[in-house]
Amino acid sequence: MSQRSERRGIHVDQSELLCKKGCGYYGNAGWQGLCSKCWREEYQRARQKQIQEDWALAEKLQREEEAAYVSIQSSSQTQPPQSHSQPSLATFSKFEEKKTNEKTRKVTTVKKFFSPSSRTAPKKALVSKLRESHEGKTPSPSITRQSSIETDRVSRDFGEFLKSLKPGREIQKQSCLFIDSMGNKKDLSAEELSECVQDFYQNMSDRLMSHFKGSSEKVDRVMDQVEKYIMTRLYKSVFCPETSDDEKKDLSTQHRIRALHWVTIQMLCVPVDEEIPEVSDGVVKAITDIIEMDSKRVPRDKLACITSCSKHIFNAIRVTKNEPASADDFLPTLIYIVLKANPPRLQSNIQYITRFCNPSRLMTGEDGYYFTNLCCAVAFIEKLDAQSLNLSPEDFERYMSGQASPRRQDDPAWPQTGSCINPALSQIHQNLSVLSNLEKRQQQVIEGAQSLQTELAEWQNNVAREVQEILERYPLEIKPRASAIDAENVENDRLPPPLQPEVFAG
Repeated sequence: MSQRSERRGIHVDQSELLCKKGCGYYGNAGWQGLCSKCWREEYQRARQKQIQEDWALAEKLQREEEAAYVSIQSSSQTQPPQSHSQPSLATFSKFEEKKTNEKTRKVTTVKKFFSPSSRTAPKKALVSKLRESHEGKTPSPSITRQSSIETDRVSRDFGEFLKSLKPGREIQKQSCLFIDSMGNKKDLSAEELSECVQDFYQNMSDRLMSHFKGSSEKVDRVMDQVEKYIMTRLYKSVFCPETSDDEKKDLSTQHRIRALHWVTIQMLCVPVDEEIPEVSDGVVKAITDIIEMDSKRVPRDKLACITSCSKHIFNAIRVTKNEPASADDFLPTLIYIVLKANPPRLQSNIQYITRFCNPSRLMTGEDGYYFTNLCCAVAFIEKLDAQSLNLSPEDFERYMSGQASPRRQDDPAWPQTGSCINPALSQIHQNLSVLSNLEKRQQQVIEGAQSLQTELAEWQNNVAREVQEILERYPLEIKPRASAIDAENVENDRLPPPLQPEVFAG
């Protein structure tokens, strides 16, 4: 009981959200706590080191192969040609095959980075591959039609936007060339695809900066349109690519959130009272925004959903506490919203934003701050344990396994009304109570109807019995019919006719 009464809450120091390199920008868990700028520098440095190591290994294997070939040739010249030629050739053949396989296996990275032909399949192979993929996975006509309409609309808007710019034709040309070049790089890893897109962003931004003479606002406005056009066209090929494990992470996170369905507001110390209508509406809107993120194609639009969700959370906290919300209040509430929403493809959307969003948006501003907090919330959910929720390990395991639930009505330690439990479950309990009362009233109505039916039957029998007794006591006597006046006068026909008025002509 003492353990439940102590509520430490979830606290994250704001310095933990910044880049570990100390550059002052927001970091990201997907980049090992670095910002996009520092991560690219580290990635390029590691890639160059790996390339140099692969080249050194290739040269070493080449020298060993040449030395072995020379030694085999010299030994074959000194030995008789008939007696030992076959074993020598067999030995050399096995050695050469082994070295070739090892060299091919270890120098794949070098060929990938420096051989353009390795990235582009032959025309016939590419056509057959496209045909197989089309036959194996055919999208729904409605989905294809919708994506085509959206792509056409974005292309039309992009063209209209560039008409007002002097370098508009060159921007559109470079964007189209880049999209075409990305079509030949589907076999690259997700990190390499991200590097290609980020390089294009950087080159385009540098060109625009020199054209607009340092006007960052104009450059950002153009880059937003470039990002929207490019990522709408490339969405199908770069979102959750087959070369990544994003789908596996999505399923793992989704199962994890489902297993934590029992977590309450009280456990997370969320300062939100959902009994207040305005707060309840804000929570519903926040859940809607975080779920709607998956329907967007452009990283900037996905970030806008996260920002809108966060603003609804801040407003709900402000209404509940009657004071501005703090960062310590925001993160637990965001975790609670994610647990309630269980957004579809959460990890894929986070990785998509991380890889292909304009890096300046993730490094600074409210978009970067809210996105960093969302990454922290997902990381917290993945590592959630008994200590984080102020529970004993035994209770945590029982709740996770489904053997018990903290919302049981017979548990006096957890209140069943108010803001301490899930409002949806509270509404369910209220509805069940109403249904129980209705069932009792219905049973009473049925019993009353049956009693009335019995009383009516008894009344009918009583009335019939009383009528019979009266008839027996006072029997009915039928007297003869009385005759009419002059009924016995037989001389009626002898009476004179009645007097008739006479008409005189005047």
